[in-house]
Amino acid sequence: MDIRQITDDYAVSGQIAPDDIPAIKAAGYKSIISHRPDNEQPGQPTAAEIGRASQAAGLVFRHVPVVSGQMTQDDVEKMAEALAEVPGPVFGYCRSGTRSTNIFMAAKQGEG
Repeated sequence: MDIRQITDDYAVSGQIAPDDIPAIKAAGYKSIISHRPDNEQPGQPTAAEIGRASQAAGLVFRHVPVVSGQMTQDDVEKMAEALAEVPGPVFGYCRSGTRSTNIFMAAKQGEG
């Protein structure tokens, strides 16, 4: 897991597994947001699996799936809502971390 800090309160990585959750919690994150649609790639953990592991560890979990290369205004609005609802710092993930970065930046730009 390659965690990339985007801001003081937001970081991203590529796909995580349920057994990564303790390390994410130990790093101080309070919430996890998944931007990866289920079944995007064979064998990837589902959002439900990550959500259960997150909740079992005491972390807040949200699933805001974004299709690669097809981010919509609705996706950005859902991300802004999720960021407003969950405690930080927040950890976002997708396949590589790029979508999680892009949607965060778009959601933050909309605050201005």
